[in-house]
Amino acid sequence: MAFRKLIKAFIPNRLFSVIEPYGHLGEAVFLQSINSFPARGLKVIGVTGTNGKTTTSFFIHSMLEKAGYQVGLMSTIGYGVGTNITPQVHHMTNVSVPEMIGRLKEMKQQEMEWLVLETTSHALAQYRVWGIPYSIAVMTNVTHEHLDYHRTFKRYVNAKRKLFQMADRNRGGLRTGIINADDASAKLFASDISHPLMYGVKEGELRATQVELSPSGVRYKAQYKGETYDISCHIPGEFNVYNSLAAVGVGISLGLSKEQIERGIQALNHVEGRMTHIDEGQKFDVIVDFAHTPDSFEKLLKNFRPIVRGRLVALFGTPGRRDQSKGAIQGEIAGRYCDEVIVTEEDDRDVDGQTLMDSVAKGAEKAGKTREKDLFLVHDRTKAIEFALSRAQAGDTVLLLGKGHEKTIERADGEHPWNEIELTHKILKRFRT
Repeated sequence: MAFRKLIKAFIPNRLFSVIEPYGHLGEAVFLQSINSFPARGLKVIGVTGTNGKTTTSFFIHSMLEKAGYQVGLMSTIGYGVGTNITPQVHHMTNVSVPEMIGRLKEMKQQEMEWLVLETTSHALAQYRVWGIPYSIAVMTNVTHEHLDYHRTFKRYVNAKRKLFQMADRNRGGLRTGIINADDASAKLFASDISHPLMYGVKEGELRATQVELSPSGVRYKAQYKGETYDISCHIPGEFNVYNSLAAVGVGISLGLSKEQIERGIQALNHVEGRMTHIDEGQKFDVIVDFAHTPDSFEKLLKNFRPIVRGRLVALFGTPGRRDQSKGAIQGEIAGRYCDEVIVTEEDDRDVDGQTLMDSVAKGAEKAGKTREKDLFLVHDRTKAIEFALSRAQAGDTVLLLGKGHEKTIERADGEHPWNEIELTHKILKRFRT
């Protein structure tokens, strides 16, 4: 990392972005080769997309594990085999090549048969997953994100398409792609794989029907070639219809039975930091979620608006050194759906926190919110959570967004320990006493 920063200091950003991926490629080729390609012999399912990658990965992992397979998982939240999942501490989904190879070797010693590998556009663009024999590729959705790195939406989409191209080149694999048919980029992804299976609510050969949404989960019928699957999911939100339906598609492509698919989806009770309910006996709902993109905000808040009994309150921020345009967009979305918006820090890094909060607030003000009336700026995130919870009344729903499972928060002086779920439990307990 220090060497990377040194090189970057002497090379213009545009030139560095061109040559950087080939440095990762050289590292991957060398380390994969001298370590005898540790993923060789595994059946690897890659999951990519802007939103829903982690939850979809957990659904697939649960389904295969309950079907009796020895299944490994590498995701934003953690990694491991079976139910022995080690928490991920990095602010990244796909770790560096040396660390990934070390994890693969460790996990393979546990007789892992399948690996569910959450795969990001960064890892694909930088060739960090070179040498991984993907057998099945899954696309959840593609919306505008990470344009600070990819620069254009087309480059971002093409980076994600590499997963399907890699899977299609694996002649020993299934060369199957599970694709969200309701996504605007679906046809592009389908063109990259020999055996596409399209899923969706509006389009697709695998279709979700009779969808029932509730604060505690979702239920629906999945229809595929005359077979009906009764899907019950314990994680709420319409987006989890799509996430679980993608997992159903994987199960179908692997030839799992109807019962194995249904049981595996239903067995997943929660995913840390994804629609995590915090209950300390309070008379209002508190939910921690990793939502951090405009698309995830739109879907989450649109889902919650009709079902909340009282006020809907959202607490979030926008990170420093990332796409600075999305803060205002998310602020406007929250201002449109929520009764109150509380803006706080969210990995400021070395960017002025007040500037970041103001960018979000401008979006909320555009949607009609007024500072100190229904729009509040509280920079310290702990104090912001305390403020939000102290104002909550019976029947309200408070959404703490953006950090989810993450175990650190990044400030100008570096990373600090952070656990939003534990912190929220502690604050609610203190209020109770």
